[in-house]
Amino acid sequence: MAFGRVYKPVLDQVGLTYPQYIAIVALWEEDNQTVSSLGDKLFLESNTLTPMLKKLEAMGYVRRQRSAADERQVVVSLTDAGRRAREKVSSTNLVKSTGLSAEDFRTMQRGVVALRNNLMAATDS
Repeated sequence: MAFGRVYKPVLDQVGLTYPQYIAIVALWEEDNQTVSSLGDKLFLESNTLTPMLKKLEAMGYVRRQRSAADERQVVVSLTDAGRRAREKVSSTNLVKSTGLSAEDFRTMQRGVVALRNNLMAATDS
C-alpha cells in the first residue's frame, strides 16, 4: 500500500510502527485520554492497546498514570518527546510526498479524524 511505503522510512527515523504513530496522533489531537477512550478512537481492544502504550512509555513518548478521580482508569498523555516525534514525522518527506502544503496536510488529517468519529457515532446509534 502506498501509505506504508511512504510512512515506513519516516517512522523508522523515530523508531515507531504505523499503529504506534496513529496512537501518538490521536493523543496529539486530544491529550490526556483514558486507555478505553483511546482504544475506542483507534478501534483497538485494551489487550492490544496496553502493550503498545507500555512500549511507547518505555520509549519516552507517552506517560501512563492512574486517574486521581477513578483509580481503575489509566490516563495516557504525550510527553515532549512524543510531541517532537509527531512533529518530526509530519514535517519530513511524508508531507512533501502528498503534494499538499503542511497546512493542507493537517487539515486533511483533521478531516479524516472527523470522518472516523462521525462514522463511529453513526454506528453507535
